[in-house]
Amino acid sequence: LQISGYLNLLANTIDNFTHGLAVAASFLVSRKVGFLTTMAILLHEIPHEVGDFAILLRAGFDRWSAAKMQLSTALGGILGACFAICAQSPKGAGETVTWILPFTSGGFLYIALVNVVPDLLEEKNPWNSLQQILLLCTGIIVMVLLALT
Repeated sequence: LQISGYLNLLANTIDNFTHGLAVAASFLVSRKVGFLTTMAILLHEIPHEVGDFAILLRAGFDRWSAAKMQLSTALGGILGACFAICAQSPKGAGETVTWILPFTSGGFLYIALVNVVPDLLEEKNPWNSLQQILLLCTGIIVMVLLALT
């Protein structure tokens, strides 16, 4: 088995830990914010987990082992949620949310930009670049509209 498979599992566990932090902290804000955050993370996780599964297969894991290892990384999300809940201040959830949500959202923005910006800079076709930028802006507008409702 290649080391890349194990590194991917470690990265996926850390990623799932931050997702658990974000979901738990969002539910501490309100049910609406919690459900929106959960839906956003689920939509992100579906293609992400499929890609991670393919990485594990390419690294030499058989299908069953890759599936078990992928499932085991989900424990990171549970640990993250437990950490967020246990980190609540006796004064209320407000103090917990003030550091968890900026930490996790900043991490998500960083990862998104690290993945998207290099592709935009390498794109030769201006129409494709414009489409990608418009889709990014559409995503931002959808998030703002959901936050306002």
